[in-house]
Amino acid sequence: MIDIANKKDITRIAKASGKIYLKQETINKIKNKEVKKGDVETIAKIAAINGVKKVPEIIPLCHPIPIMKIDIEYNYNQDHSITVYCIVKSIAKTGVEMEALTGVSLALLNIWDLVKMYEKNEEGQYPSTIIKDIKVEKKIKVRD
Repeated sequence: MIDIANKKDITRIAKASGKIYLKQETINKIKNKEVKKGDVETIAKIAAINGVKKVPEIIPLCHPIPIMKIDIEYNYNQDHSITVYCIVKSIAKTGVEMEALTGVSLALLNIWDLVKMYEKNEEGQYPSTIIKDIKVEKKIKVRD
């Protein structure tokens, strides 16, 4: 683990995003809250928040840092996809990029899990279900 003892605590914010491509019928079920397993946006948000808080446990060399705020946002796109955004804020000696990336990844995985019954084809495969474009949109350091 890298020594960050001499760094100053400053406000750090990271925003990550990723997309999941689904059938339009599945997206309509999510929007209309008709998914049998439950409210997809809420469940994915809770999974993301839980994951952000556990980053030091699942990514071995990440420092445990205090998380001040987590936001999860959804954007429904014309290309049969949903973009998930995870914004994480901390006052710490190191950044929150891994936390934001973990949050967005877990939200996307949970969306897949909640709707997989609608996405399978006759052979039980997922030909149109894709997760991609997971990235850090931006990181911010707020210096006094």
